[in-house]
Order: sequence, then C-alpha cells, then structure tokens
Amino acid sequence: MNIRNTLASLALLAAATQAPAALAQSANDTFDVTITITSACSIDAETAGDIAFGSHPSTATNIDSTGVLSITCTPQTGYTVALGNGVNNDGSGITGRRMLNQAVAGTYVPYQLYNDAARETPWGSSTGTVPGTGTGTPQTLTVYGRVPNANFPAGSYLDTVTATVTY
Repeated sequence: MNIRNTLASLALLAAATQAPAALAQSANDTFDVTITITSACSIDAETAGDIAFGSHPSTATNIDSTGVLSITCTPQTGYTVALGNGVNNDGSGITGRRMLNQAVAGTYVPYQLYNDAARETPWGSSTGTVPGTGTGTPQTLTVYGRVPNANFPAGSYLDTVTATVTY
C-alpha cells in the first residue's frame, strides 16, 4: 500500500470509531382549530318583491300579479317565511288585506296573497307559511297576488306587507 492510501484508510477508520454526530431530534404535540358557526337568514323583497297589479278598468275581475322574495340562510338551517296582514288591514287577519286609495281617505281595494300559483292557499303569518332549508345561496319564493275585482273608485292604491323569515 502506498502512503497516500494508508493515510486515507486511517482517516476513514478514525472517523468510523469516533462518536457519531448528534442526530436531529424532535418533539410534537397537537392543537385544536375551532370555529362556531351560528345559523343566520336574511330576506330581501327590495329587488323584485313588489307586487304591482298595474292599471285596470273598474270592470276587471281576478287581477293577478306576482312578486319574489329572496331568502338566504346558512346551509341546512330550517326556516319558515310568513307574510303579515298589511298596514291597511281591516282587522280580520289575512282575509282583511286591502290597499288604501292614496288620494281618497277611507277608500280601499281588497286583495289576497297566496303561496301557490293556483291561488288556493292564502299566505299569512300563521296560515300558509312557506317552509324551507337554507343552502347558503339565495332561494327565491314567489308571492302570488290577486285582486278579486276592481269595482272601486278610480285612483292609486297602496298597502305595505311585512315578510318575515323565522329560523
């Protein structure tokens, strides 16, 4: 063996017999990541909620129109949508809905709001409420309106109804 190989062999032997270099060590633990999500719902009648029956002669009957409510609720949150009796109600509940003549005090046109296109189920605050389950995105509900007849004094009539989502 030549001296160069001998020195290289001795260096390798010396390195192998020395204490090994310290190995990297580790420790671990766990921690929690949490969030509490509460149910929430919103209702929007501003976009397309108004029900406009338009202009009709006093001889018209069964004048129909629709409006749309937009409901947005937390996914899997159950809800119910109710409609109030209107500010010009005659005090007899949902059957007493009426629009007030804007120029002639005390002159009203009766109307009804329904939750079905056939206009068979009046939509109120305890009767005909509409249930649903939230998806996290807006869901639309159609409100079906009907004026049974227009045999009232000429003029513009108005009522305001409150839509409520309960969840």
